[in-house]
Amino acid sequence: MVTLYHNPRCSKSRETLALLTAHGVEPEIVRYLESPPDRDTLQILLQKLGMASARQLMRTKEDLYKALGLENASESELLDALAAHPALLERPIVINSDRARLGRPPEAVLAIL
Repeated sequence: MVTLYHNPRCSKSRETLALLTAHGVEPEIVRYLESPPDRDTLQILLQKLGMASARQLMRTKEDLYKALGLENASESELLDALAAHPALLERPIVINSDRARLGRPPEAVLAIL
């Protein structure tokens, strides 16, 4: 089962969904802004993505990131911020079993299909 953390307002997310369906994949769609991942899920995502820090999974150029003062936050504080403010989550994320990829560019997700 392939899962897509999706924001329908994001062009890269829409492009990734279209690419998946063009390759015959009908992913389970998680609208993460409506159903945000908890800390445990975020840690699993980081592991599957091969990322060492939650900061790598964050939209650090967002005004919210700066407003929350996350520039010098600890790993624990970053995870709390992502769980509380899912708009900070980089997107889209595609998960296939024990692997995941960010859809930036959308074609990057093809490596895990």
